[in-house]
Amino acid sequence: MEDEIVDRSDDPDAEEKATVLKDEGNTALAQGHFLEAIKSYSDGLEYRPHNAVLLSNRSLAFIKVENYGIAIRDADAAIAADANYAKGYYRRASANFALNHFKVARKDFKAVCKLQPTSRDARTKLAACEKRIREEAFSKAIEAEQTAPLSSTYDPSVLDISATTYEGPHPSPHGLLTDMDAEVALFEPGKLPREFVLAAVETMKAQKSIHKRYVGRLLIACKRYFESLETLMEIPIPTAAPSHDPSATPRLTVCGDTHGQYYDVLHVFERNGFPHRTNPYLFNGDFVDRGSFSVEVILTYLLFKLHDPSCIYLTRGNHETKNMNRIYGFEGEAKHKYDDKIFNLFLEVFEWLPLAAVVGGKVFVTHGGLPTDDTVMLDDVRKVKRGMEPPEQGLMSDLLWSDPQPFPGKSPSKRGVGYAFGPDITSAFLERNGLSLLVRSHEVKEEGYLVEHGGKTITVFSAPNYCDSMGNKGAYIHFDASLEPKFTQYTAVPHPDVKPMAYAAGMGGMF
Repeated sequence: MEDEIVDRSDDPDAEEKATVLKDEGNTALAQGHFLEAIKSYSDGLEYRPHNAVLLSNRSLAFIKVENYGIAIRDADAAIAADANYAKGYYRRASANFALNHFKVARKDFKAVCKLQPTSRDARTKLAACEKRIREEAFSKAIEAEQTAPLSSTYDPSVLDISATTYEGPHPSPHGLLTDMDAEVALFEPGKLPREFVLAAVETMKAQKSIHKRYVGRLLIACKRYFESLETLMEIPIPTAAPSHDPSATPRLTVCGDTHGQYYDVLHVFERNGFPHRTNPYLFNGDFVDRGSFSVEVILTYLLFKLHDPSCIYLTRGNHETKNMNRIYGFEGEAKHKYDDKIFNLFLEVFEWLPLAAVVGGKVFVTHGGLPTDDTVMLDDVRKVKRGMEPPEQGLMSDLLWSDPQPFPGKSPSKRGVGYAFGPDITSAFLERNGLSLLVRSHEVKEEGYLVEHGGKTITVFSAPNYCDSMGNKGAYIHFDASLEPKFTQYTAVPHPDVKPMAYAAGMGGMF
């Protein structure tokens, strides 16, 4: 759409039509209908191909759907059309900021301040950008000193639990324990009582908190457990029917992005059963950010993981990363509901999440897409080093960020990270690795899923009415022994009156 602008600038009513389409785009953007906004701005650019306002506004819409690469291109074009148009620099700075290109972003924020010297917002964004540059330098210095990770020094035992004020559940059936060794033992993989997990789910559903001591124990135990896993998981199809529905065919359920939409996750569990070794789930990344119940979503997944590692599997998404969490709300939410140390423990867990899975020996599942290197084998995926934030390039980046395209070959990514891969790339990867299907997530789809590349690539997205505005359905996939995908769609359910990105602060307003 954005690459094939038809030049209608000779139309005698071009100016008027471009203005109408710009207004339509602005309305759609304000309502959160970002794809509609992009379409309207693109149509408007057919009448005014070099209109800085249309280009800048479309850049913002692309930023909203995390297509930062195209957003930068549109901002470049807006600046080329009008070098004094401050929003062009602002959009380019915003997109580069999201890509961790802080020094590049700083240059554009300075340009905005020069063009609009009285703008408090421009000065605030420049200051926030400067702060990130200092933080990045400090982080590199800390890493150089090889400081021990927080999980190796954090002691939840010092956190007192008041029997008179804490109303949430305890992991022990005997209630609050005084024996800390016994409490630690309950958080070993496979030992966490299911009754505690289900009680915690109900507590969080009621917008109450699990005590910080238990959350700290959970995160430390999960980090150590994920460290023991390979980067590529092998997940079998169950041989027994779900215990809650003995008439059902044994199956694995694969879900895409859930993005902090806790009440929609609970709706999936209501329809499809809670995670259980006979009813296992694979959640394919992007558990947090955007939605304002991200803490509840990720805690639920991790609680089930410690209860029984075979009942739920988790792959890392591009939003299980520090910079995305700072921009899109999870950092603010975790610090609001707990504190900065708990947030940093979450980050440690995220760094050790597996990056991909093979289901039933034939279905490759990863959050984003396929590697740029057309010689990559599954063993190469197994060898990817974890315990870090994703680099800008390389196999980890490709798995987290890439997207399919309908035409053959490879193209630069619309996101500015990873790349776009065609049906020939998918076929070649599957064939040389003895696989039959790619399942990935990473993109909102109107129907909750999309089948592409001649049936060999499936995108599944499990956050219905994404950001309370997109109007899309959610979906999940069942895989039984046949490994033929079976789709279930659903719509969003009501949630407490907390808006998406309610905890995003600082730079969050740009996004």
